[in-house]
Amino acid sequence: MKKFIFLFLVLSTLKLSAQEVNIIPVPVQLDIKQKTAAFTIDQNTLIIAPDSLINSISFFTDYLSKYYGIVIGRDSTFNKKDNVIKLQVNTIKTLNPDRYELFSDDKQIQISASSPKGIFYGIQTLIQLLPYSRKAFPVQIPSVSIVDYPRFDYRGMHLDVSRHFFDVAFVKQYIDYLALHKMNYFHWHLTDDHGWRIEIKKYPKLTEIGAWREGSIIGLWPGKGNENIKYQVLPTEVKITPKDAVVKTDGIKHGGYYTHEQIKDVIDYAAKRYITIIPEIEMPAHSMALLAAYPELGTEPNKKYKVAQTWGMMNKYNNVLQASDTTFKFLENVLTEVMDLFPSPYIHIGGDEAAKVWWKQSAVSQQIMKANGLKTESELQSYFIRMIEKFVKSKGKTIIGWNEILQGGLAPNAVVMSWQGEKGGIEAAKQTHKVIMTPEDKFYFNHAQFVQEDSLTAGKASLLADVYQYDPLPAELNTEQAKYIWGGQGCLWSEYITNPVKVQYQLFPRLDALSEILWSPKNKRNYPDFKKRLTTQFKRYDLMGITYSKKYLEN
Repeated sequence: MKKFIFLFLVLSTLKLSAQEVNIIPVPVQLDIKQKTAAFTIDQNTLIIAPDSLINSISFFTDYLSKYYGIVIGRDSTFNKKDNVIKLQVNTIKTLNPDRYELFSDDKQIQISASSPKGIFYGIQTLIQLLPYSRKAFPVQIPSVSIVDYPRFDYRGMHLDVSRHFFDVAFVKQYIDYLALHKMNYFHWHLTDDHGWRIEIKKYPKLTEIGAWREGSIIGLWPGKGNENIKYQVLPTEVKITPKDAVVKTDGIKHGGYYTHEQIKDVIDYAAKRYITIIPEIEMPAHSMALLAAYPELGTEPNKKYKVAQTWGMMNKYNNVLQASDTTFKFLENVLTEVMDLFPSPYIHIGGDEAAKVWWKQSAVSQQIMKANGLKTESELQSYFIRMIEKFVKSKGKTIIGWNEILQGGLAPNAVVMSWQGEKGGIEAAKQTHKVIMTPEDKFYFNHAQFVQEDSLTAGKASLLADVYQYDPLPAELNTEQAKYIWGGQGCLWSEYITNPVKVQYQLFPRLDALSEILWSPKNKRNYPDFKKRLTTQFKRYDLMGITYSKKYLEN
């Protein structure tokens, strides 16, 4: 009987070492050693690593304990040669701090990099080499040799917490999803028409009033649409005139916000995963929640503003700030608190969808334009953004804005996030500004994943194949201009996403496609191969209790 068990373990080890290795994003170089036995992780396995790598050590050991019930120890000396996982910094010569090398055989696993961040990315690959079943026995790692590094420096994902609020526990979970996919920026959309989500001590009414709305729209905006759970996704949004729209709200109070202490906690959590959080404070439009608290900052100061209950505010509701000295002083105080909280060198200031009609009909706005020699409302938009950019720069930070900040002239040091296709990004790159590509038709994951969707989403589709096959480097740019394409980002707007399970459903597996676009070499990307590797990834999501669409298993 003992001989039989021994033979079973030997055969299962050799079988695992020869199995397919499915890693997302696909590495730069991957060599599977078919004739070398697998490495077995058990209670006697040790991680050999210095204290400086505690972030990577903790992430891996926590994962191992949570999903496999194995607790392993650590040693900082490198004397032991067998049954060890070695993490070593400064053992490879590279100028890229994200690069790592991973080697495994039956005796040990080695992850080497020139920085702790590179080690962390190696850990994410190691996790994908683990078996995807909690019942796996023994827990083994196939023998491989990997050299890997990212294609783009900016690999981002966004979460809108204004339309629907998500608590700190879930925001941390969301950050873990990004870490597992080697993403390095989290764009936290903290303010909008539908809720102000960050405590500002100098202006308490922002959260006392601005963080809460009296209800939320029912069904697909603008109110008259197919509200059944089965509906056809249209290639463009349905154009419905206001007189046709039937807007109904649920009358349920919704809101919440993050305190300074909570935000510091989330920032620290992300930093341990080598993720930079970029906060977004929307201006000059998308400011209805702000105006509900401080109406004197609007173009209609005697108006009684309310936190918005419906989506699609542009032109229909006046959500635009006045470009006055009073407004700028207010925003400078807000941004000072925000920048003091967030160590990120970047702050997102929005700048999108500012309907010029509200400035056009405001006598004060027209006086401001005249006093500053501005001929058009687009120039007023540029004036607004330049004033904010100048202040942010004085604090040693850089602004990021949606592509509308190009209107009327781009602020000197601004980074452009191009969401209305590639045009704004191409224009900004030609002006030698950093660009983050996030085209709505490809990278907006609040859109439907299928032409026939099984739950309410925005009335557009961003299909997995279209996401995967997009390349952030536009063909129109020459080699020098292409250097300004910093990377790309996915966006998750929460109009129709009310709970964490729906976030997961909308995120996966499009986040997998995004991670491969931004990390892997272009010549390594292959959609049929990606879909094959997804079958393993889905089993890993099953292990982790992550929701995704089962439709992908049918195709």
